[in-house]
Amino acid sequence: MRPAIHFLGQRTEPEVFYERWQRCAALLKSLGVREGDVVALMLRNGPLALELTLAARWIGACWCPVNWHFKTEEVQYILADSGATVFIADDTILARLEGLKSLKGLTYSANAAGAPESGHPAWEAARDAVATCLVPQSPQRGAMFYTSGTTGKPKGIRRSPATPEQAAAGLAIMQHCMGFEPGKHAQIRALVSAPMYHSAPNSYSIGASLQNAELFIEERFDAEDTLRLIDQHKITHAYLVPTMYVRMLNLPEDVKARYDLSSMKFVGSTGSPCPPDVKRAMVQWWGPVIYESYGSSELGYMTRLDSHEALAKPGSAGKALPGVSLAILNEKGQPLPVGQAGLIYAHHSALADFTYIGNDAARRKMEVGGLKTMGDIGYLDEDGFLFIVDRSADMVISGGVNIYPAEIEAALQMMPGVADCAVFGVPDDEFGESLMGAVQAAAGANIDATAVQAYLKTRLAAYKVPRQITFHAELPREDTGKIFKRKLREPYWAGRSRRV
Repeated sequence: MRPAIHFLGQRTEPEVFYERWQRCAALLKSLGVREGDVVALMLRNGPLALELTLAARWIGACWCPVNWHFKTEEVQYILADSGATVFIADDTILARLEGLKSLKGLTYSANAAGAPESGHPAWEAARDAVATCLVPQSPQRGAMFYTSGTTGKPKGIRRSPATPEQAAAGLAIMQHCMGFEPGKHAQIRALVSAPMYHSAPNSYSIGASLQNAELFIEERFDAEDTLRLIDQHKITHAYLVPTMYVRMLNLPEDVKARYDLSSMKFVGSTGSPCPPDVKRAMVQWWGPVIYESYGSSELGYMTRLDSHEALAKPGSAGKALPGVSLAILNEKGQPLPVGQAGLIYAHHSALADFTYIGNDAARRKMEVGGLKTMGDIGYLDEDGFLFIVDRSADMVISGGVNIYPAEIEAALQMMPGVADCAVFGVPDDEFGESLMGAVQAAAGANIDATAVQAYLKTRLAAYKVPRQITFHAELPREDTGKIFKRKLREPYWAGRSRRV
């Protein structure tokens, strides 16, 4: 794995980058990290995030990317729940995590401009002091992603070690979905600007590294900068999500016309469904280089849809990938006929099994006859193309980010003056979905939307705070007393062909 890394206008040569991540691997081992241990990484996009990911992967450790928007309480929970041996975070992030308790292991500061503001030892200085040596590769364990939680707490995904056959098949599927198939493109010049703490951008950067690509890492996405980079550096591959498409399409026509995008060969997209009109507009502009996959951190990539298929089957998520079994079942686990919507179940033979840390019951609950569901609702047409029409679970996907309302509701129910609440997704032209909060105030309480949002911002990452808050004298309830969330949600989705 010797990619050339481009970041902030600087190019790191392949051999220099290779030596750095090998030093990271050696340092992790010297700190006591062993096969199956967890290395928690709270790093913004940059070369070091990839160095540490490759290093942990190489020594058989699980790398646990932590969302850098998280507040102290959210980070503390993940570090404790994952049992992380080492925690490495950007210095400015560590400095703002007031009250973070020390781990059973070690905490390091990364990307410090000088002396670490956080007071923790600097990772780069420790890395560069390690003697140069080649570290033998250990069996691969994979990442440990946290999915947020349907019951108020995030769930950590811990996967069993992959067999050599599974590792090879899984790599081939990822390469197929992201356009990194060996020999298909002579020179890969890949761009990633989505946060690398998410599973797809994380695996994308690994895939590009395995192909010794020229990898351009951006700190964050910017619509015009993306076009400029493609034009200036003749980018061939990119990972983008539908929200990014919308922002680029909304640029003024004279801005879009400035840039030559003819070098593009393959754009991989996952995370959230792409509206048919957005997909059509991107294909008309960029050509048939837009590919979409349906997947999840738990179940991996399940389908793929190329540009020609997208135009022929508007709204589809594609056909099952090789080695993937798809089925549409009803609530009793019985197969449904073609064209009839039900729960989407899948099995990926290339993936090792997984569990949720401390909650194996939740993992077993999602399985029927060897197939597993994430709670999405869809149907298969007569040609085997999958269409996703709704989500039975409460999860909201906003801008490609999975958000579980239960976590937000659990925090909001602790606010003085709140008797009860519900959080759900409503349509958003840019992000696909955005969060709506419905609040039932306690008798005599005087609270407004601004107060609710301010309360949540002190406890949760900003992207989990609902953009809109409505107040209700009484929230609708089912006969069991549970809030009837679908009644709250349905008016906002009326007249739309999709509910996600």
